[in-house]
Amino acid sequence: MPSLFRFLLFLGLLCGLVYVAMFSLANFVSYQPREIVVTIPSDRFAKP
Repeated sequence: MPSLFRFLLFLGLLCGLVYVAMFSLANFVSYQPREIVVTIPSDRFAKP
C-alpha cells in the first residue's frame, strides 16, 4: 500500500508542476502582435 501512496503523490506533484508551468506561460509571457501580409494570386479569384 505505501507504494500506491507514493505513486499517487508522484502523480499529484507531476500534475501540479504541469499546471504551474501552463499558468505561468499563459500569464507571464507576452507576445508581440504584428501584421501579416499575404498576397493571393488573381487567378484564384477567377471562376472556371
